[in-house]
Amino acid sequence: MSDLPHSILEINNLPSPEKRQIYQRLIPDWVYSRFSIDPVNDDESIRMRCPAGSRAMEMSVYHQPYAIDPTLYINMVDTNNNQLMVLLVVISDPESPRYYIDVDSEGHATHFGTHGRNIPEELKAMEAGLAPGQTRAGLRAFKESVPIFEQFVSDMGHNVFFIEPLAYHNAIIFERYGFRYMYGKREMDYIHAAFQPGGELYERLNDSNPFRPRWAWNSVRGRSWAIHDGILGHPFTGFQMYKKVGEHAGVDTFPNRQW
Repeated sequence: MSDLPHSILEINNLPSPEKRQIYQRLIPDWVYSRFSIDPVNDDESIRMRCPAGSRAMEMSVYHQPYAIDPTLYINMVDTNNNQLMVLLVVISDPESPRYYIDVDSEGHATHFGTHGRNIPEELKAMEAGLAPGQTRAGLRAFKESVPIFEQFVSDMGHNVFFIEPLAYHNAIIFERYGFRYMYGKREMDYIHAAFQPGGELYERLNDSNPFRPRWAWNSVRGRSWAIHDGILGHPFTGFQMYKKVGEHAGVDTFPNRQW
């Protein structure tokens, strides 16, 4: 039986202390201990945007109050059919080098490369082992976060939640942790087949383009950078995935994958 309101809207309409306490259930315990954050009184490190009347919530957790980027960022919304959608989850290592792929040379936001790119910073990030969209290295904590999301969703009376992969590597990671496709499975199967030697995308790989090296055909990160660079001929959009609480879907569109 659920012990939380059934929607983000209902939670947002609660008094501030109550909704803050509810949303903090999404923060893993290790975040508090690792960064010495007080879960009760540290309003500077834990910031929320969840106004009454809104069907969306944003929570940012900073390892230090004056930090530029949050180490944990969560953005969730109610869908039109009263389901829960995770729009974005970021878990970054705040002590790792930062790459300014999120702004172009004039300081304008790139919006994950959809409104411009910062090629020099992208090259640095790629050479450092990052994937498209990453400004810093991750903390490899998504595996530990999935059960927390599942418990939160279950406590709200749902048995499923949705997520939208913003890049190819995101979709592969979500597959690994039990998600299946609502939209996009056929495209993911095509991508895998087309990256095989002799395939359409494989033939477009060229070592003269640093974002499309030949080795990328058999690498999650390599494929993702090539797709980010436009090798598909269209943006990586229209994908939606979901996970049933307590179930692993077993989807694998990149067998024997290498990162």
